[in-house]
Amino acid sequence: MHNPTDAPPSLTADVLIVGFGPVGKLLALQLGRRGHAVVVVDRQRAGYPLPRAVTHCSDFARILQSAGLAPDTIPGITQPYDDMYVWRNGEGRTLVEVDWSGRGESGWYNTYFFHQPSLETALDEIVAGLPAVRVMRGWEAVALAQEPGSVAVTLRDDGGRRLGVTARWVVGADGANSQVRRWAGIEWHDEGYFYDWLVVDVKPEPGLRFPHVAAQSCDVRRPSTMVPGGPGRRRWEFMRLPHETKDDLNRTGKAWELLAPYGIDPGNAELERHSVYTFQAGWATRWRAGRVLLAGDAAHLMPPFAGQGLGAGVRDVMNLGWKLDAVLRGLAAEALLDTYDAERLPHVVAFVRFSMELGKVICISDPAEAAARDARMIADWAAGMKPPAPPRPRLGPGLHTGPAGGLLARQGRVRLPGGVTGRFDDVFGGPGALIARDSRRLAGLPGAALQELGVDLVALSGPEPPGVTVVEDVDGVYGAWLDTLAAGAVLVRPDFHLYGADDAAAELATGFLARLGAPAPAATL
Repeated sequence: MHNPTDAPPSLTADVLIVGFGPVGKLLALQLGRRGHAVVVVDRQRAGYPLPRAVTHCSDFARILQSAGLAPDTIPGITQPYDDMYVWRNGEGRTLVEVDWSGRGESGWYNTYFFHQPSLETALDEIVAGLPAVRVMRGWEAVALAQEPGSVAVTLRDDGGRRLGVTARWVVGADGANSQVRRWAGIEWHDEGYFYDWLVVDVKPEPGLRFPHVAAQSCDVRRPSTMVPGGPGRRRWEFMRLPHETKDDLNRTGKAWELLAPYGIDPGNAELERHSVYTFQAGWATRWRAGRVLLAGDAAHLMPPFAGQGLGAGVRDVMNLGWKLDAVLRGLAAEALLDTYDAERLPHVVAFVRFSMELGKVICISDPAEAAARDARMIADWAAGMKPPAPPRPRLGPGLHTGPAGGLLARQGRVRLPGGVTGRFDDVFGGPGALIARDSRRLAGLPGAALQELGVDLVALSGPEPPGVTVVEDVDGVYGAWLDTLAAGAVLVRPDFHLYGADDAAAELATGFLARLGAPAPAATL
């Protein structure tokens, strides 16, 4: 990784990223791999060494796959959870069982538990190998001014030295208290949702037998959460009660006291950390102001009850990364970036509000209110009512078309004519593809222009003309998907979402390119 003490008095970059947490790392990786000059600054000289997020979904798993960190290749960092998420009341009666088992559209398990510091270290190692990316730790952005065609940012290190950076675009990935957001004049919508919880991370001794289950205790005496914390770890979260202060709760002795009923004590476990967090809900009202964009916690915050906070941030990166790349390479008009928050914001709001609804069920400290909740949920459970499922929102209005536009694309296994078999994204180096039932549907399409944008021409049958790859649909995933959509072709964007589905592949190709604002290409087939 580059040494900040080597920094020249001024720098230029295609993109300056403020904040080197997981969102900033992933964006630097995405842009650096595409050859763009990226500068990343973070005021901290070292990464945060303790766990924060601990769970991710199948979408997140596919994003890790795109970074070269597929979950089945990093078993020491993340592990699948193919089981139920059990909610119980204070008497131990089941209120509901949420099904976290199985696999999602992305071809990965629906639920994983992971160790965030280890994941960040793995991302650091990848970023360090990208010559186009310069990481500057110990430097803080202290001023920002937008100019025609660029943004001028002043940096200051912890020794007082100053440095200017001129970038074509700036991305604020600098967390909930984003200074970049304030400089850009972007307003914050606050849902008025605040609860304090003590988060406790533990490493039990290897020989300690402990249930793998993820459980939610809705005990009015102390609402709490118990989940895996990644390989070899466990996490507990305990709500602050009305009569307690944050200081009362955030003590090592208090953490051990709350863990004792679970058989966890200093003799059989290591307490990695305890910290009180204020769970909040809100979002930036827009995510672009001129040449400044926001991502991750700078753009949105949500309670952890759906396990989607960090997942929302990495989805931001997937949406923004390929669009910035297209704009920087002149393959799309700058107006494409207006679709970033238009698409992502409604998606995030759906998860913020779902997390809040779960919190309203969990965070009850009034006995009468809790008794009424218990009676209602137990009756619903006995009657066979299905538990609330996480939302599966499509993207908001933007670069997609038709009823299927904006939906998450599926991923299955494919086999190339030479016998190479694997998950689609691995075989083709990414998800972007115009996939047709028959290669003849792809005849005469502007394949070169699509491939410049990371969209391959792929068919499930037929002859193999130049520029088209015919694959075997190993498990029938794509054929069944096209049947469901009643379509002959789908165009999958580089961020795993559908541009659209249609019988006419040509309509998808030409419409997609036209809406990018790119020059009209000539037919190549």
